[in-house]
Amino acid sequence: MRAPEIFHPHPAPPYRALPYPLATIRAGISGFPSPAEDYVGRTLDLNERLVKRPSATFFMSVAGDSMEGFGIHDGDTLVVDRSIDARPGHIVVALVDGEVIVKRYELIGRRPYLCSGNDRYAPIPIADLDCQVWGVVRSVIHEYPV
Repeated sequence: MRAPEIFHPHPAPPYRALPYPLATIRAGISGFPSPAEDYVGRTLDLNERLVKRPSATFFMSVAGDSMEGFGIHDGDTLVVDRSIDARPGHIVVALVDGEVIVKRYELIGRRPYLCSGNDRYAPIPIADLDCQVWGVVRSVIHEYPV
């Protein structure tokens, strides 16, 4: 297994506004709105959308298949926020016995576990391990090959 890459936050990310029309895209078939509908020159900066607390945010790239059931795939980039206290159900980045991993934090029978999104990997009981939560995953950036 290769080591995950850690991208540290920059003090003030540059503003990068890109076109962002008001029209919402549907995943099903329900008719076609006019292509010009609600296109008012609105923009979106992904730093504003994905990074809520810049000083507490870092990025990591994912290696492996253990989180595919949660929509996190090999090569994806995670947006991780250190300022959020992990609660059951959160996806977290943690240092467990010297290894950096991404898992979902869960309570099973009132005991804390780090769980995969792939049945091939058993839940990790963390009560007796050296475990430090580095942050909670706020977003996953998944690129499609083109």
